[in-house]
Amino acid sequence: MSDNTRIIKKYPNRRLYDTEVSRYITLENIRQLVIRGEHFTVIDKRSGDDITRSILLQVISEQEEGGDPIFRTEVLRNIIRFYGDSMQSTVSSYLELSLEFFSEQQQQFKHRVARLLDVNNPLAALRELSQYQVPIWRTVRREFLANLKRKEKDGEQPQVTGTDADNSDQEKQSDR
Repeated sequence: MSDNTRIIKKYPNRRLYDTEVSRYITLENIRQLVIRGEHFTVIDKRSGDDITRSILLQVISEQEEGGDPIFRTEVLRNIIRFYGDSMQSTVSSYLELSLEFFSEQQQQFKHRVARLLDVNNPLAALRELSQYQVPIWRTVRREFLANLKRKEKDGEQPQVTGTDADNSDQEKQSDR
C-alpha cells in the first residue's frame, strides 16, 4: 500500500469507517470514491484482511438492483458459467482489457468534444446545448399536433409517415 492510499475499516457491525475523514461512510460514499478515482483499501477490522474486492462487489450489486442495470441476466449467467472453467482467467483478462479500452475511447471522445466546443466539461456543454433545442422541439411538436387535429377536423386522413415532398404535394392537392 502506498502512502496516498485511503484506508477504510469495516467493523463487525458491518459499518464502514473512513480513517481519512474520521467518520462512518456508506456504500454510496465508496462509489463516489471510485468515481473520483481515489485509491482506497477496505480492511476488515477483526481479521485485518483486505476486503476491498468484496465491498466493490457490494457496490456493484447495489447499483444493479437500482433502476438501470449494466449487466443483463444472460450476461450474469454467462459470467457465472466461466467460474471454474479453464477459460476463467482468459475471460477475466478479456473483460478487464475491454473495459480499459472502452474507458480510453470515452476519454478520447470527451477530449475531442472539449476541443471542438472549447469547454472543460464537454458533456455538460452538450447537455446545455440540447436544452436550447427543447423549446424548438416543443414548438415543432405543437405545430405538428395542431396540423393533425386540423386535418382530422376537415375529415382528411392524417399521414404521419411521409417525406416533406409528399406533405407539400398533399397540401397542394387539398388547396385545389
